[in-house]
Amino acid sequence: MLLGGIDGHRHDLSSMVMLKDNHIWACGGDISTAVAAAKSAAGFSVKVEVECQSEAEAEEAVRAGADVVMLDNFQAHEVGGVATSLKKRLGNQGGEGYSFLVEVSGGLTEDNVRGYASEAIDVISSSSVHQGVKHVDFSLKVVPKEKASGPLGPNGQKNASTAETGGDSV
Repeated sequence: MLLGGIDGHRHDLSSMVMLKDNHIWACGGDISTAVAAAKSAAGFSVKVEVECQSEAEAEEAVRAGADVVMLDNFQAHEVGGVATSLKKRLGNQGGEGYSFLVEVSGGLTEDNVRGYASEAIDVISSSSVHQGVKHVDFSLKVVPKEKASGPLGPNGQKNASTAETGGDSV
């Protein structure tokens, strides 16, 4: 996917903190408390993203210090207006001076993504790029030297088993 031009959301769990609804519920349903806890645990160099179901949740996340607000499962016709409103009221270009990114996610596909695009949207994410795609199933087995049954042993010499059979491994 990286070769095709996709920027991976997170490479692993240490790349960014993503607060989903269950994390916020675990903090008493308070987004500000969840963001403060995440920033305290992750440190100053790790970004915090908050999954938001409404403009009010996104505003609370921005005011709490979230680096990214994810507008999750919004309708295409409403997401641009919500993002624009957040940027105008809270952003660092004419708003209250908060610096944050707006991401849109949830239900986006190759067929409908155009309807979600807006100048106020910084990140468009979709798992449809990799869900349902056939993949190559392969694995790599590591075999200790003692159990290797190839024609040469650890020092490049013929194994005892191959010497007895004339080179064919047993």
